[in-house]
Amino acid sequence: MLTGLSAFPLTPMNESTIDEAAFVRLVERLVAAGVDSIGALGSTGNYAYLSPAERGRIARLAVAHAGDVPVIVGISALRTRDVLTLAEDAQAAGASAVLLAPMSYQPLADEEVFGLFEAVSARLSVPLCVYDNPGTTRFQFSDELHGRIAALPGVASIKIPGVPTEPAAARERVARLRALVPPEVTIGVSGDAFAATGLNAGCDAWYSVIGGLVPEIALAITRAAQAGREDEATGLGQRLEPLWALFRRHGGSLRVVATAAELLGLAEPPSLPLPLRTLEGQDRQQLAAVLEMLALR
Repeated sequence: MLTGLSAFPLTPMNESTIDEAAFVRLVERLVAAGVDSIGALGSTGNYAYLSPAERGRIARLAVAHAGDVPVIVGISALRTRDVLTLAEDAQAAGASAVLLAPMSYQPLADEEVFGLFEAVSARLSVPLCVYDNPGTTRFQFSDELHGRIAALPGVASIKIPGVPTEPAAARERVARLRALVPPEVTIGVSGDAFAATGLNAGCDAWYSVIGGLVPEIALAITRAAQAGREDEATGLGQRLEPLWALFRRHGGSLRVVATAAELLGLAEPPSLPLPLRTLEGQDRQQLAAVLEMLALR
């Protein structure tokens, strides 16, 4: 299940409510495109800004409208107690798997992170994906810690933040991690600009932000890499460099993707919770021009 293209849609919202209709449209768009799985309540899904009740509602909506496509539900929270409650809610909603990052306010030690995953994995009846996202959590996994966690029961995938840009170095990095985790645990790349390189280097999955909005191009990259057409996958990824440049300029993908959803008519502005804001003025115009140039719609 945790292979191929896993598409992570935005959870559009404003200060008073979640735009459930827009979220459902995004999920149905992914189903129609044929993605391999849907990731609800990841970072693009704004999980950190939602109440437990809102997160439960999004999980149920995702599962209800995903048809036969597996849904991975994010369960990250500051306290282990709350993660366990969210895990129960996700399983009750029908999630096919859950996604967990070591979310924190105080910096976490390796043993604290291991203890979190140990406690959660013992209570799950669905697979667990380890979410390695130092850009938001500020926690740096070592490969050795990944190996320890991957050996826990139910751990099925590791979502790494990226790979080196040079293909040989990327292969070495994936091989180094692969040697430390059980063979049945998949390795998935995130950080969309690294997707083609990561897939070509042996990653089993792409946990994709852009795939949650415009899945066709993400599917084309994924399928090319899966078929061994490395040059095609690389070329398609490089074609999107103007978009990746905007991700880098604006502190990550969230503001860019939310603005793109508004520009494409897939979400009503405002689509982010304050204090977050979508792009305005010249930045918004530049994104609109990039979407038009790349024919993303």
